[in-house]
Amino acid sequence: MLKTPIPFVDLRGKTPIDLLRSYPDRAQALIKAARRTYGMFSYAASALALPLADRRSHAWLKRSCNPYLYEIESFAEILRQPGVYALNLSYEWGCTSGAYPTDETVSLLRVLDWPFPELGRQAMVVLQKGRAGEFYNITWPATSGVYTGMAPGRFSAALNQAPMREHKLTYAGDWLKNRLLVRQELGLPPAHLLRQVFEQADSYKTAREILAKTPLAMPTIYILAGTQPGEGCIIERLEHEAEITELGAAKQVSASNHFNSRLAATGKGWRPRAQDSQGRYRQSCSIHGHDVEQGHFDWLQNPIINQFTRLAVTADASTGRLMAQGFEGMARVTELFQAPQLLREERKVI
Repeated sequence: MLKTPIPFVDLRGKTPIDLLRSYPDRAQALIKAARRTYGMFSYAASALALPLADRRSHAWLKRSCNPYLYEIESFAEILRQPGVYALNLSYEWGCTSGAYPTDETVSLLRVLDWPFPELGRQAMVVLQKGRAGEFYNITWPATSGVYTGMAPGRFSAALNQAPMREHKLTYAGDWLKNRLLVRQELGLPPAHLLRQVFEQADSYKTAREILAKTPLAMPTIYILAGTQPGEGCIIERLEHEAEITELGAAKQVSASNHFNSRLAATGKGWRPRAQDSQGRYRQSCSIHGHDVEQGHFDWLQNPIINQFTRLAVTADASTGRLMAQGFEGMARVTELFQAPQLLREERKVI
């Protein structure tokens, strides 16, 4: 299979709106692929569902005074097709992530799984700048939030989807009930909070505090790695509560898509997300820091790499090392991206 480079774009001094204007075809490809995730049935269903989902998502963003509302409205105006608002609030994925100590630093490992095709092939690495400094954002055009990033000299971070609250209403009933609960919340979507952290937090300590204390619209799991030995943690979040598991002197802290803290016992229970959350977590616990330091992803094994894998990333904020590769299932669809090499080469500036 032909592998294409992951584009590297210098967006400092500009916004994600400018990124979309420069790469509209990539956003169009993602929306089209998302609509065809489950074949013609999902394509036909999306034609009916997406306009309604967009209206409700747009109304919720306005009601919650979302700081990135104008940006998402601009995305919708540029693309002029349904799905922009809904997909910016979409949260249907599985991930395996962790913080792993190396000889002198701490590295972040993140593997993103999602049924939507094309996410691996269309991924980009964007260099952005906020009040607290520069950061790399592994992202896609028409995306307002941050899901995986690295701020050199500050921290690396990612988010995993939290398990789904059980309400004893069957899977479909629980899913709908949880959607209704989100409509009642006015906190930030998890990816928008992570973006604010990259833009505003000047240190690992500040990032950890903001991620743990800021009200959210829905549960999530944050993974944070700093620049000093022992700086790493998993932050399991409810809308207004947090449980933090610190790295300290451990060989790693990791997370998939279920809670491992006391939060697992809250409410009526929780449904783990995506494929084999427990198995992916156990496999992540067998990974060592020297594995994450390798200049490839050959050491990643099933079930962490699976049929829904779209992206693999390792990042070390202390050294500025960032490595990423796009996947479509088990197949690698992009060349290996390594930030230190590309920083010495000509890069796209828009």
